[in-house]
Amino acid sequence: MLPTKYGYRKFLPWLGALALSMMVLVSCASSTSSSGASQTIAQRPMTSNAAMDQKQGLTSANQAKTESSHSPQANANQYLVKTLKVSMQVKDTRKVASALQSWIASADTRSISVGTDYEQNGNNAYTIDLTLSVQSSLYPSIYNYLRDYSSQNGGRMVSFAETVQDVSGDYVDTQSRLTTLQAEKSRLVDLMSHAQAMGDIVTIEQKLTDVEGQIETYEGRLKNLTNQVSFYNVQIHLDPIDVATPPPVEPAWSIGQVFQQAFSASIVFAQVLLTFLIWLLAFAWYAIPVVILIWLTKRFKLRMPKFSPALPKTNTKP
Repeated sequence: MLPTKYGYRKFLPWLGALALSMMVLVSCASSTSSSGASQTIAQRPMTSNAAMDQKQGLTSANQAKTESSHSPQANANQYLVKTLKVSMQVKDTRKVASALQSWIASADTRSISVGTDYEQNGNNAYTIDLTLSVQSSLYPSIYNYLRDYSSQNGGRMVSFAETVQDVSGDYVDTQSRLTTLQAEKSRLVDLMSHAQAMGDIVTIEQKLTDVEGQIETYEGRLKNLTNQVSFYNVQIHLDPIDVATPPPVEPAWSIGQVFQQAFSASIVFAQVLLTFLIWLLAFAWYAIPVVILIWLTKRFKLRMPKFSPALPKTNTKP
């Protein structure tokens, strides 16, 4: 037992050195971990700030995207056809019509009149219909001017209606078909340049003619759609305001006025009588032969002898 006990004591210095080394290593590791933790804690606010900045950046980007979706640039591929119909009652329709035409012409120098109708109602009053074509870019200002005209310049707004038609699908489809047909035309022209057989040349020419006809049709359709979305129609109807006429006032009795009326009536009677005599004189030539015939007949009857029939004698004696 003693040799074994003293054998263990032989290794005690080595074990102490090993324990001391382990303590040193543990202390170094703890200091390293604490420095790493402090570094992590120091960097944590920076990381959170960066995340916050990134989040704000994404929010700003989404907001900008949302705002751009409502901006005119986002609606660049939306094609609308608008028609505005305005009906007003004003005192002087001709004056208002001239004023409206002058203002719209000055606001939009490219505006044109596509129809005008003046109809007289009586008492020098006119019902007027105006149809103008204005640029779509200047249409909002003209819209606001006509909407507020009656309230600012007198009169009464009867109706104010706007119709909107979305032709975006038709417009884009026409553009796409036109692009496809033009590419097909280019391909056929290229085939035509390399074709050698007469049958192939005839077939390609027929297809090329058909494609060119379709291109002309779609070009005309696209031009018409472009005009409709570039210029809007504004229809203005103006009616005169009905002014109530005062009831007629009966004049007071006047002897002079009665004399004037009687004299006027006598002149009218004289004119009628003179007219009758003139007509009688004009037709007297036809009455003269009839009068002569009647006179001769009566004269002939007077010259004829009168025969009385013999009466039988009666005996009056008893």
